[in-house]
Amino acid sequence: MAGTLQAMILSPSYINKPVSFPFMNRHLPPNSTLLFTRSVSSSRNRSISTTIKAHERPNQIDDGHGSKRNPSKDLNWGERLFNFAGNNFLPLALVSGVVLGFVNPSLGCLADRYYLSKFGTFGIFIISGLTLRNGDVGAAMEAWPVVIFGLCSILFFTPFFSKIVLQIRLQPQEFVTGLALFSCMPTTLSSGVALTNLAGGNSALALAMTVISNLLGIMIVPFSISRFIAYGVGVSLPTEQLFRSLVITLLIPLIVGKVFRESFKGLGNFVDQNRKLFSKVNAMLLSLVPWIQVSRSRSLLLLVKPEVFLVAILMGMLLHLMLLSFNILASQSLSAVSGGSQSVFAKKENSSALILVASQKTLPVLVAVVEQLGGAFGESGLLVLPCVAAHLNQIIMDSFIANFWLQKGLASNKAKVQVVSESGDSISFKRI
Repeated sequence: MAGTLQAMILSPSYINKPVSFPFMNRHLPPNSTLLFTRSVSSSRNRSISTTIKAHERPNQIDDGHGSKRNPSKDLNWGERLFNFAGNNFLPLALVSGVVLGFVNPSLGCLADRYYLSKFGTFGIFIISGLTLRNGDVGAAMEAWPVVIFGLCSILFFTPFFSKIVLQIRLQPQEFVTGLALFSCMPTTLSSGVALTNLAGGNSALALAMTVISNLLGIMIVPFSISRFIAYGVGVSLPTEQLFRSLVITLLIPLIVGKVFRESFKGLGNFVDQNRKLFSKVNAMLLSLVPWIQVSRSRSLLLLVKPEVFLVAILMGMLLHLMLLSFNILASQSLSAVSGGSQSVFAKKENSSALILVASQKTLPVLVAVVEQLGGAFGESGLLVLPCVAAHLNQIIMDSFIANFWLQKGLASNKAKVQVVSESGDSISFKRI
């Protein structure tokens, strides 16, 4: 035993005052292990006596050839890699889908032939229903101003950015027109909800904005395209077909998942206790989108000059950054004018849902629009191709943002202890 420490932890009334810990032996070996024992007295001003014992443990083993090695180093890299993969599961899944689509597009085309992407969206909303708690629904109803602004941002404000996109000159011009069309679309069907869940945001709020904006978008998108991109050009959409598709892929699985949760008491507890597992399943289902889209577009992509397509990719990234910046600034401004820290816009759960959902644009509705245009704006494949890249980029970029928010939230929830000063044979600590 290298040393023994006796410490007194003060009562709650003194919790914010520095506590001094005198050490009998400060110089503990780097490979020592600390063992804690404590006893609690029952007096009014409670005191807890804590004994910390340190003893050395061997950190080297003989490899049989007369030399010694540290076994912890052998496991260190594997453990770090495993932790990195767990903390960044969604971005890695999305990037893996893109790579797999380029390397072997035949598998992705086969999956598309059997509508695997629609099954993926169906599964994401089943999980959303299973994880939807009644408290989340109540929080979403209380945050109705956020829903209203989110719908306005998605359907009315962000389409204005198409005017900025159209100022760019690039050959083929269909790349520019495609991105302008993309900015007029409603939000993504599944990505925004999945990322909100990952970030620990208000999933019910994200679901409300997603479902309502896509249903309203069927009627509003044609007017946005006519006004911002092709004034005077009539644009029609298969309204009935799109409405039916959205009900089947969004509303029905969401309701089914919620009904299952409420019908089986043990199921809700199981889902709540395994939210990390369900978030990883969500990530795997979401990764089907880039895999299938890249597989479908690979042959067309190879016909375009790499430098031109790279410019189109950068344009799509810039468009998404502008949408993110707009929604972040709008959220902060509305928070400042509607109550400050007490505003519904100031809550992290609401703001993260708003920023993620309102800044994304959906690809399936765009594809339906382009098919109905009949070549009025150029070659259909060239119109869709930059939007595929923009769709993938926004998911990958937002996955890093959501993961950053998640890790930041986990870190803030942990107990914090700050070292205030160290002098002589004592170190002062302060709980914050």
